[in-house]
Amino acid sequence: MREFWIEIESSMTNELKKELLRASEDLCDVIVLSEADIHLRKSCTNLIASPVDGDIQIIGEEMINQIEILKKQQRTLCLKLLVKDRDDEAKAVKAAESGVDYIIVICPNWKIIPLENLIAKTNKKTKLLAEVVDAKEAKIAVEILELGVDGVVLKTDNPKEIEATARVLKSIVSLPEIEDENQKIELTTVKILNSKQLSMGLRVCIDTCDIMTQGEGMLIGCQSSGLFLIQAEVEKNPHVEPRPFRVNAGPVSLYILDSDNKTRYLSELKAGDEVLAVNRKGDFRKVVIGRLKIERRPLTLIEAEMDGYRMKTIVQNAETVRFVTKDGSISVNELNKNDEVLAFRQLGGRHFGVLVQEESVTER
Repeated sequence: MREFWIEIESSMTNELKKELLRASEDLCDVIVLSEADIHLRKSCTNLIASPVDGDIQIIGEEMINQIEILKKQQRTLCLKLLVKDRDDEAKAVKAAESGVDYIIVICPNWKIIPLENLIAKTNKKTKLLAEVVDAKEAKIAVEILELGVDGVVLKTDNPKEIEATARVLKSIVSLPEIEDENQKIELTTVKILNSKQLSMGLRVCIDTCDIMTQGEGMLIGCQSSGLFLIQAEVEKNPHVEPRPFRVNAGPVSLYILDSDNKTRYLSELKAGDEVLAVNRKGDFRKVVIGRLKIERRPLTLIEAEMDGYRMKTIVQNAETVRFVTKDGSISVNELNKNDEVLAFRQLGGRHFGVLVQEESVTER
């Protein structure tokens, strides 16, 4: 999880300062205090960053040339830097190469481009923190260039904004974190029992703002406790071009696993929402929906079984709809009894999409 710092401004009232400290206690890693407020460290358990008497020493750009000397004194250093142009970016890079532990970047005008430049130039040399004013800015900062900054420094007078920003930071999963072996969805094989041609119905194509690859798609099904991995339209064929941004998901009433580990109905999705793209290894990532394409099409019911549990999904009757297997994929029109496809089985019920493992629910 990214580091979460809070800056207490000296101009605030004493009562507001204490209220912010109380709200920060269990949510934040570091409190930034001015020299005038360093006495407040007695009333909090967090690490303190300050120009004096802090666990982390805050320095200004005038001390960049002294970083190597200060590091010899076994100090943890944090450079606070206003970045207005490329010259300021160069100062941050110099500080990173000199061994400063943290850099707090303040971007008064342009925000995205300076952070992109600094993430690229200082990655793994220092911890880059972006000053933000709310949870929305925090989310942008930690997602820039897919790597994001290493943390944020929130400047606010609203205790609720502290809670909101903490939730955002906790929910962000970057590409390196996804590649961690512990960050996987456990998929299993299920055996196909039968398929049945149905009449027409409204089906949803999910067009994303990303490109998916072979073996990657989305978890979708009739039951929240059993979701099939439906591959994106990545395969070449003689009749239509691949659409690797698209998953032909199924009828509007089906469930999909979204980016918060909740299930949602396909009918609820809209442009700008996030859902999970999952591959056959169980690796997952968040993708943004660009649009939903809903059309009336002929449908097929697919039923499968695992350890006595039956699970179903309905898909469009089209060759481009493919179920992911351990080593490939199978078109819905080629599925036969006892074929094995990948699915996600999760015990329990769902209440407004939230998993309740203790709940016993029958879904048919």
